[in-house]
Parts: sequence; structure tokens; C-alpha cells
Amino acid sequence: MAARRLSSLISLSSSSATSLGRFSRWGRRISSFSTSAAIDEPINPSIQIDQTQLLINGQFVDAASGKTFPTRDPRTGDVIARVAEGDAEDINRAVAAARKAFDEGPWPRMTAYERSRIMLRFADLLEKHTEEVATLETWDNGKPYEQAAKIEIPMVVRMFRYYAGWADKIHGLTVPADGQHHVQTLHEPYGVAGLIIPWNFPLLLYSWKVGPALACGNTVVLKTAEQTPLSALYVSKLFHEAGLPPGVLNVVSGFGPTAGAALSSHMDVNKLSFTGSTATGKVVLRLAANSNLKPVTLELGGKSPFIVCKDADIDKAVELAHSALFFNQGQCCCAGSRTLVHESLYDEFVEKAKARALKRVVGDPFKTGIEQGPQIDNEQFQKILKYIRSGIESGATLESGGEQLGSKGYYIQPTVFSNVKDDMLIAKDEIFGPVQCISKFKDLNEAIQKANASSYGLAAGVFTQNLETANTLTRALRVGTVWINCYDIFDAAVPFGGFKLSGQGREKGIYGLSSYLQIKAVVTPLKNPAWL
Repeated sequence: MAARRLSSLISLSSSSATSLGRFSRWGRRISSFSTSAAIDEPINPSIQIDQTQLLINGQFVDAASGKTFPTRDPRTGDVIARVAEGDAEDINRAVAAARKAFDEGPWPRMTAYERSRIMLRFADLLEKHTEEVATLETWDNGKPYEQAAKIEIPMVVRMFRYYAGWADKIHGLTVPADGQHHVQTLHEPYGVAGLIIPWNFPLLLYSWKVGPALACGNTVVLKTAEQTPLSALYVSKLFHEAGLPPGVLNVVSGFGPTAGAALSSHMDVNKLSFTGSTATGKVVLRLAANSNLKPVTLELGGKSPFIVCKDADIDKAVELAHSALFFNQGQCCCAGSRTLVHESLYDEFVEKAKARALKRVVGDPFKTGIEQGPQIDNEQFQKILKYIRSGIESGATLESGGEQLGSKGYYIQPTVFSNVKDDMLIAKDEIFGPVQCISKFKDLNEAIQKANASSYGLAAGVFTQNLETANTLTRALRVGTVWINCYDIFDAAVPFGGFKLSGQGREKGIYGLSSYLQIKAVVTPLKNPAWL
């Protein structure tokens, strides 16, 4: 599959939209928004939810405590289902199953080609069940169904096929040494890999972690985000239908302070990978260090700059900057959440960015043509509104949005701030919501200084028609990914990860394999060698 732009298939549909014009509580006129059923009765998904238990040793089982917790529909706040609430005892059971599967089971002992075939069969099953999987992802998360079905699930399928292809191509080296010795390196699986995935892209991150971990011959204990447990449980059932041996993939739904902490500190987990907030990543890293010093891959927060240079095509730049920020309701670690615009374009850019935000179609994510659904839950909803209030109180200009849309669910109006100063919280903190913050720069040096001033370093976007400018910025920006005249281009082969507080290690591509392999040197004496 060619590189995919995450937001490329989300189309604008204004024909079914209604226009809402009003005054905001902040005392200034807010123009109309394109909405589609944000306050209508939501569509009822026609799917039966059967997988709500923990998956341990190939069986769906209740939590040891018998506890369950609700997973809620972000469109309404209503309970979708009650899911088993795993804790330390369940992590112990899952790790024991994974350990036995690694130490005694067939997975690391079967040929890499056999492992590859099971992963390919799983990818085929996942593709066959795209509709059901996308429905669960939308219902539990709130993202547009078209986004889940047409973009994300195909990317998950591609990721597993990509790593299935790598399974039988992992090998070490023969190393020339001084003296009469034969030296080789072996690339070996760690053993039990603990994987913790977030709620914003549940299945994408499932594939980024489970794919390479299994391809390398590890066994897995996966902890889902408590907000979005359903899709991972469903697809893991499909994995076993594809022939995955019991104990190789275990899934525990639960909360961070209990299940997540137990997994991070478990003495029999050999490798850990976490995606989530920087604050939680620090906790995970500390727990791993204080237990058995297990290696940890971290993909954490971001405050990515989107730099619009003075030679940019302004209409294209506005559209790309809009998508870079508002995609997935703004709940994206690499969202272009600091829009930096050259001063010569600034006023025109702000007006056009405002107009584009006002046209954004917000509503029930199961409806065709919806660009933006609800935020994930009330906690995130309130956090975003708090940052919006902070922006207003600190003197930024609210150009559009700023409030809840409708009276039910966690919908927020697409919000645009101009005149954003570097010391404002909205310019420094990861908001993780549909809030675009636009500031200006006078020259390339100032753009670089502003972009690198953040404690984060996950990604950046550069919009320019000048190759020299693009090359200068590519090398100057202290981030893990730089997109030139594009954004959110993700491909199975392209590594992803951050600098600074945005994490350590890389996922995807050949670099993602190294996170799940350890290197062993083997040295053997040679007697009377014909050559060295």
C-alpha cells in the first residue's frame, strides 16, 4: 500500500448541514457552524458486542475480582457495555500464560515462515470484518466511521501484512574479528512483551506494537485503554481464529494505576512499549526501571509546529493546516497544534482558517460526510474547554468556536485562536482537541526558534515552495518526523517517534523491529582456518 494520508478520505458534506448563528458567552459574534446531527438522536449501531471479558491463554475469562467497568458512547455518554476490569492478579495470570507460551509453546519455535502465515491469515480476516471492526472503533471512540473504515482499518491490515513479510527476514551478521575466531550475531526475541495502547487510535497502535512483537517471536500481554477496550478484544478473537497458539496474545482491559502499573513493574515482563501522555510515560519508565530494568519504548505527547512560509500557496496551506490540527477531533499526538505563519500572510491566513473551521461538518460520526465527531469522554471534553477559557483569559483572539456544540455528548465547536503568544498555555501545552492556535514569525530564524522552543519534539509540518528553505528547516527542526508540503503521511515502512519529551525509540518500519529484538554475540575458536 502506498503511503496514506490519514485525513485524505474524509470529505466535506454541507448539503445535509444546518447553520447555527449565535452570540457566544464571551460577548462576541461567532459565525455559523456546519453541523449534522450533533443534537439529533444518534444512529444505533447494528452490531452485537460479545467480547467483553479478558483474553488470557486463548480463552475469554472474567476478571479475578469479578469487577467490570462501563465503556461509554462519546456521542451521548451512555453505557455501550460493561467490560471486565483487570487488575494486578489478572496481569499476573496473563504474564504467566505469555511466559509459558514463550518458554514451552510453539510460537518462538515454529519457523518464521509459519508465524508469517498466521499473521497473514489474521490480516485477511481483519479485512473481511472491516465493517464490524470500524463500527466498534467509531462507537467506542467517536471518530468518523468513514475514517475508521476507509483509512484506519486498511492501515492496520497493511501493518500486519508488512510485519508478516519481515518475520522470515530477521537475521544476524557474520562479523570479521582480529584473530582466529568465528563471530556471529543472533537477533533474538526478548520473551514477554508488555504493550500499553492509547484511546485515540486503538487499533492503529495495536498494529504498531503487536505486529513487530509477534513477527520477532515474542509473546504479548496487551493492556487496552479503559476508554476503548472493545475493538482490541474483537480483533484478538480473530487472531486466534487465524491459528495463533494460546498464550501468545493476551489482552487485559483495565485502568492505568492498577493493570497498567502491574504490567509496567512486572518482573517477568522482558520488554515494554507504551503510547500515551508524557506524564504517564514517565511513570511507566520509572516502574520499569525500579523492577527489572526492562527496556521501554515510549511514544508520547506533542506540540507540533506547522510552519507556513512566505512563499506558500495560502489556500493550500490553510486547508492542510486545518486538517493537520482538526483530524481525529484534534486527538492526535502529532497534531499540527502550533500554526506558525509568516507575517506577510498572517492576516489573510487567519481569516481563511476561521472560514474553514466554520465550514467543518460536526455531528454523529456514523453519518456520511461527517468530519468531526465527539471528544472521547467528559474528562477530555472538560480539559479542552478549560484550555479554551485559558486562551481567552490570557489575551488570545477567539476567531471561531470555543464552546460545546449541542447539549448531548462531548462535541466541541472547531475553535481557532489568533494572536497567540509563546508564553500562553494554549501555545505550550498539549490540548489534544479541536483548537487551532495561530501565531506569526518574521523570518526563518525566528520560525526555527519558535518551533524548537517546545519541550516536545514529535513532528513538524513545513509549507514552502522553496527547496532550500525546506532543506534548512528539515535539518534545523528537533523533531522525529518532518512533513514537507504534506501532513499525517503514514506508511508501514516509515519510522515514527519523537525527540525530547515526545518519547524514545521508534515504531513502524525496520526500526520498529529493533524494539523487540536483543542482540547476542557468539564467538567460536577456529583451528587452522583456510582464511580469516
